[in-house]
Amino acid sequence: MSVAHRANPTPGRPIRIALVILAAMAAPLGGCVEFGGGGPVAADAQTPPSGQDQWRAYADQWGKRYDQSPGDKTASINYARALRALSRFDEAAAVMRTAAVESSTDMEVLGEYGKALADDGQLAQAKDVLTRAYTDDRPDWTIMSVQGAVEDQLGDHEGARKFYAEALKIAPGEAFVLNNLGLSYALTKQLAQAEATLRQASGGVHADGRVRNNLALVLSLEGKYAQAEEVSRQDMSADAAHANVESIRQMIARRGVASLNRPAPAADVATQ
Repeated sequence: MSVAHRANPTPGRPIRIALVILAAMAAPLGGCVEFGGGGPVAADAQTPPSGQDQWRAYADQWGKRYDQSPGDKTASINYARALRALSRFDEAAAVMRTAAVESSTDMEVLGEYGKALADDGQLAQAKDVLTRAYTDDRPDWTIMSVQGAVEDQLGDHEGARKFYAEALKIAPGEAFVLNNLGLSYALTKQLAQAEATLRQASGGVHADGRVRNNLALVLSLEGKYAQAEEVSRQDMSADAAHANVESIRQMIARRGVASLNRPAPAADVATQ
């Protein structure tokens, strides 16, 4: 699942997302769902570089500062963000682990550490760390969105949506939270809700190609291929958009997933 972030997209990710969601739809919903990797799982506070070349330069810049002072808060956070944007998730987790040892009560450090752990698939540890990354009187919607993504990966979609709801109280209409909520609905075959939520997300101020890719995916799963291509063309050429949607269509056919635009059976929903 392409959970929300403000880094550049990983090439080819929409196909990977489709495989994961198709697999989830064919599997019991109560089980653990693995989304795969795919970049930071929440919006970072500062405006990040644009493009993989800029992220590599950013990683080199902050990596040198980190090497000079491992555990330094600023160097660790910026270096880890760059590593996450480059899909080097295990390295990002290691960087933030060192910072967390040095600053075990710093909530900003714990938040970045939790995000890195979530990206690296260390879900149980991420869940524990993220609970200590903010307080009731100083809530952080970006962390709540990550917590929701972790719960979705653990199969607790109801719990995930509670976190998204709390995040949206703080940041109404935030595209990155709505993106994660929309994909949560997709995982439980609630495609009408998923489409509506992702359309709202795609109209948000911070919406970008990741959000629109996810909307195109859900539209494809509903059989709305022409609409999916129209959405995809906002971020890629007409030929690339057609090829992307056609790949999802072929996967649907190969996996025998039919009538995805119909509501999920009540028995499936009950197993969440």
